[in-house]
Amino acid sequence: MLGRRWRDAKKAGTPVDHPRIINTSSGAGLQGSIGQSNYAAAKAGIAGLTLVQAAELARYGITVNCLAPAARTSMTEGAMPELVKKPEAGFDVWDPLNVAAIVVWLGSPLSASVTGRCFEAKGGELSVADGWRTGTIIDKGARWDPAELSTVVQRLIDEGVAPQKVYGT
Repeated sequence: MLGRRWRDAKKAGTPVDHPRIINTSSGAGLQGSIGQSNYAAAKAGIAGLTLVQAAELARYGITVNCLAPAARTSMTEGAMPELVKKPEAGFDVWDPLNVAAIVVWLGSPLSASVTGRCFEAKGGELSVADGWRTGTIIDKGARWDPAELSTVVQRLIDEGVAPQKVYGT
């Protein structure tokens, strides 16, 4: 693993220039995708891995981020050919080159202060995914009885943020 090599070099006092790890997730992993449960689970795991690697490797100056690109690939052409079809003219939103700038930036010294983030990129769009977070906590201070949870769970849902829609719904 490259992270191990950089960590060992740092421990030995050997300077490492701009150590960066860029993992590849997917919108399917961040929001889910109908008909792709195995792929979505694997790509969600990459997003989780990114968080852990960023926390573990930060003390060695290694940044770890992930990218969830949306682009024309053999997979997207097979799954949604009309949507990702190259246009006759104008801006090609699904051109894979559109996601290159964020990859270059993440690998550069300019991104030194950014770690543990997952970027979504498609066409000219760029965003930072905001994944699972602990919401409102209701603490009874004792063990819950299943019969009392309906009201509590409904309150937690009402006070929380609605989940993003799954692709395909």
